[in-house]
Amino acid sequence: MLNTHIARYVALHRSLGRKFAEQERLLRLYAAFAEGVGDRYTKIQRIYDWCHTSTSQYVAQTRFNTVRNFSLFAHAEDLQHEVPPAGVFGRGKRPRPTPTIIEAQQVQAIMTAALDLPPRGTISPFTYHYLFGLLAATGLRISEALALQCTDLVEDGLIIRNGKFGKQRLIALQPSTRQALEAYLSTRARLGATGNDLFVTIRGRAPHKVRAHVVFVRLARQLGYRGPTGTAGMRLHDLRHTFAVRSLESCSPDREAVAHHMAGLSVYLGHASVANTYWYLEATPVLLRDIAASSEQLFLGEAA
Repeated sequence: MLNTHIARYVALHRSLGRKFAEQERLLRLYAAFAEGVGDRYTKIQRIYDWCHTSTSQYVAQTRFNTVRNFSLFAHAEDLQHEVPPAGVFGRGKRPRPTPTIIEAQQVQAIMTAALDLPPRGTISPFTYHYLFGLLAATGLRISEALALQCTDLVEDGLIIRNGKFGKQRLIALQPSTRQALEAYLSTRARLGATGNDLFVTIRGRAPHKVRAHVVFVRLARQLGYRGPTGTAGMRLHDLRHTFAVRSLESCSPDREAVAHHMAGLSVYLGHASVANTYWYLEATPVLLRDIAASSEQLFLGEAA
């Protein structure tokens, strides 16, 4: 019974363009837990019991919010479904990690270090070398880069077919970036690497994104760019953040130019809302200092 309602709930969200994979996974886990004790409808105490089995407060909050949203959907059709009060396991989203701006020489050092990854003499070290380079040069999400197929490299750039929220877009490439990708494809052919994915390991498939994150952090620690295990610091996603920040830094200080640039950058990065792009302003001290300095000059000019 619960799984039937979950199937309809998931289908509804996917019809709106959402992938909804993680939400479905959590709801199926909840259904197995609840139906294991004979529940046919959502029950507040059962939701609490399931959330209390979580490994952390954040996981419990995510579980609770996911199931509560589903229970609202189910309750609207059948009042026998119970809906727990909001905020029982905490409110608000998980705070974003503090971003790190990666210098060009640091990117180059990480790419160079990737060439020494095992197994030497195979495609894998080259894959991470060129993958990290592409992320730095284009600001792609790691999931978008790993979903690329060889046929997605076209004359006009890179076709992103599996963007967030199911969006598809075309990414223009600088000549140097295209040359690098063509060099990687030549290396693939020379080493006999097969597979339809653009970036492949010795298994002929793209590496999992978690593996890419792990490799990047390991290299960053090896080079002294990040502290020991358990400490925060440079992350793979910071390549995307750095790309956005450098793009904003290069923009003309003219207000209208900034607005046009921000709108274009939002589309380029595949953001659902331009508000997500403006976050890079508030998250980056150097940009905030520039904004404050410009505002002060404007104020002094008007006061004179």
